[in-house]
Amino acid sequence: MIHTTTLLPGITLQCFTDTRFKQEGFSVQFVRPMCREEAALNALLPAVLLRGCQSAPDLRAITMRLDDLYGAALGSRLRRVGDYQTTGLSCSFMREEYALDGDKVFAPMVTFLEELLFCPLTENGAFCADFVEGEKKNLLSAIASKKNDKRTYAANRLIQIMGKGDSISVPRLGEADDVKAITPQSLYTHYQKILRESPVNIFYVGAADPGSIAEVVRPMFEGLERSPVELPAQTAFRDLGGAEETESMDVTQGRLCMGFTCESTCRDEGFVAMQLLNAIFGGGLTSKLFMKIREEQSLCYEIGSSYQGSKGILCVEAGIDFAKFHSVREEILHQLDACRQGDFTSDELNSAKQALISQLRSTHDSPGAIEGYYVTTGLNGLKLTPEAYARAVENATAEQVVDAAKQVRLHSVYFLKGE
Repeated sequence: MIHTTTLLPGITLQCFTDTRFKQEGFSVQFVRPMCREEAALNALLPAVLLRGCQSAPDLRAITMRLDDLYGAALGSRLRRVGDYQTTGLSCSFMREEYALDGDKVFAPMVTFLEELLFCPLTENGAFCADFVEGEKKNLLSAIASKKNDKRTYAANRLIQIMGKGDSISVPRLGEADDVKAITPQSLYTHYQKILRESPVNIFYVGAADPGSIAEVVRPMFEGLERSPVELPAQTAFRDLGGAEETESMDVTQGRLCMGFTCESTCRDEGFVAMQLLNAIFGGGLTSKLFMKIREEQSLCYEIGSSYQGSKGILCVEAGIDFAKFHSVREEILHQLDACRQGDFTSDELNSAKQALISQLRSTHDSPGAIEGYYVTTGLNGLKLTPEAYARAVENATAEQVVDAAKQVRLHSVYFLKGE
């Protein structure tokens, strides 16, 4: 069961009580508008905070603190959720009832996280230059790896082509040029702005009572000078017109990516039907795209579709021979038209339902999965528990799926081919 408490203005604590796990989870995330000016700064910040604080000034000291907490683990939390970007820290730790001699685990863990978040190691009124430069290299390497992976690169290029003028076109990790421009002082200035202005989402998964969690967590923020700024509401995809682009690189396999607009987001009634449409159309190994285009016609090496409910877009990706671009493109549109005509069997619909319901059941398999579901759905505006979501999937009709398919319109096409 989820329990939500407003600790202070702009600071929300969510507790999911679950006694099944020996490990518990806790995260603190600052929610920011997704924009080019901030994306790289938000991506870099948690990595720098994890390098050291005043009480644990290096990685060795941090490791020793975590060892004292029965091998607790720390990590960053950087998410893209529609028009928002979250940046912060998370931790996992052992339940206190398994500790020796009544040792406390949760309160010391929160104290350490507080030190990392609010007492960073600084020099000359800014973050340590060595920390910033080292993590900039790591972030630039992560950005470069996405271009080297041509599958990821092509998918990102489609989103950039589709989303001109929309926040969805901004990469989650930011642009390389923006990372290079960051200085210890500019990052520290942005960090202070985040602490002062950002809504804060705190999430706990474990066996403890929500009231006792709130008592431990609230003092973390009572000393902060804050003037929280309300975030704008999530919006559907901002369609400024589509485009078709072909790019040549030294590749042996082509990448065809097609972007479609939908009328339904996860905040609309048609969301569940759109999820089912995606599953029938191209969301799995029993989908029409896979069975018809890959298995029966052998037109591609691999193919699939994905639906981004936060913005209301559907994307198809396929690995193909260069010469089969037109054949695969037309067959993808043909299979979409078949869905519009209701040309799918009850077995296909039931298979799609079972796949979605299985995914929803897995959200309670670990503390991390629970945190991920409730944080992202909460920020997206989807007001369904996994159980209610699964019931809606089970009750959806073929007619609703057909209506969803009729909303889908081709917007943009990107094709990566050999030189």
